[in-house]
Amino acid sequence: MAAVWSALTASELGREIGAGRISPVELTEFFLDACTRHPQGDRIYARLTPRRARSMAMAAHGRAKAGLRIGLLDGVPLSWKDLFDASGAPTEAGSAHLKGRVPEVDAVVLANATEGGAICLGKTHMTELAFSGLGLNPVTATPPCINDDRAVPGGSSSGAAASVAFGLAPAAVGSDTGGSVRIPAAWNDLVGLKTTHGRLSLQGVVPLCPRFDTVGPLAKSVEDCAQILALLEGGRPADLTGAAIAGARLAVLDTVALEDVRERPALGFEGAVDRLAVAGASVTHIQAPEVAEAMALAGVLFTAEAWATWGETIETAPEKMFPPVLNRFRAGAQVLAADWIRAWVRLDRLRRQWAARVAGFDAVLLPTSPILPPDRERLLTEPDFFTAENLLALRNTRIGNLMGGCVLTLPTGQPSCGLSLMAGPGEEERLLRLGAAAARALG
Repeated sequence: MAAVWSALTASELGREIGAGRISPVELTEFFLDACTRHPQGDRIYARLTPRRARSMAMAAHGRAKAGLRIGLLDGVPLSWKDLFDASGAPTEAGSAHLKGRVPEVDAVVLANATEGGAICLGKTHMTELAFSGLGLNPVTATPPCINDDRAVPGGSSSGAAASVAFGLAPAAVGSDTGGSVRIPAAWNDLVGLKTTHGRLSLQGVVPLCPRFDTVGPLAKSVEDCAQILALLEGGRPADLTGAAIAGARLAVLDTVALEDVRERPALGFEGAVDRLAVAGASVTHIQAPEVAEAMALAGVLFTAEAWATWGETIETAPEKMFPPVLNRFRAGAQVLAADWIRAWVRLDRLRRQWAARVAGFDAVLLPTSPILPPDRERLLTEPDFFTAENLLALRNTRIGNLMGGCVLTLPTGQPSCGLSLMAGPGEEERLLRLGAAAARALG
């Protein structure tokens, strides 16, 4: 029976615990052992937290025996991207600059998850300081991609996605500043949720761009994402029962998002949209000039904030960083404060225009990434290729961050090709209901 545990969703495992068919202690030992034995385990996990995991599992086991479970995920193990502070465990954000950094208290979202009974398995590898969408990190480790041994897994929540895709965690918690949950989720055939900025606490989360940083789950199902969202904020999960795709009003974003989409991602996207239409959704193509204008501001907005956050630290020892990532940070040093402020004023206006344009739709559709995961060795040896592929990988996902809403990516059935559904700020529960119905339609 234990052999199939790695194939179950986090919610399914939670129901098995509730029915008394799985012990949280046995489940935790199963995943700790799987992580230790897996040939790629060291490339996926920066470190396990076995003492903490076993202590939490014993407590969850006791609650289950006494009929006092806190919630569906009480006793279910999760992996955590290595930028969430965990008391007593190194949190290094994939960077040699933070080597040996050990926080004294948990990040608020980890503390909330612990109070909800979820078990922390360990911390997963990630891109240096979260500033790349590819998942390549020659400084610490580059996790594998489930669909291509030679490719990168997507980033910056690279190990988070790999831990779930390779059966080394039922679900994972990552972060998303410009696509860092959605790209690795899509490239590893998972569901990923980018939450609205400010919905989940960033206290105790190593920052990149604090005005864009968000926290979100990577999982095997929309239900898991709904459950983990509630867990991270100490709230109630979205009710997904009765969700239907028939009658949904969906917009396909033609502006920017469909430009230069490569063959397989295009096939995956078009096939997914067709299946939603067959299931009864109304699909309309839209143009949105404000999206193109917002994308032109992205370089100023993201790089300036990233440099303001990390520039001084980086320049104490720039040789510690992978040069293409270092160069991305340094680009922000050239941005004037006045230009950054003007860009934010303009972006706020563009967000209002966007909100008015899409107000009549239930979600906006676009390919999660216009490209497939690129070859790891070529990225390591060709800096221009790294830069071009990184920008293209992040292009579509950054639309969601710039427009300020929440976004759900779903597998399309085409390997490493995701379908994104975008909704407005604070509309996670409605989006998750729609996403659950869309996932059923996509099969």
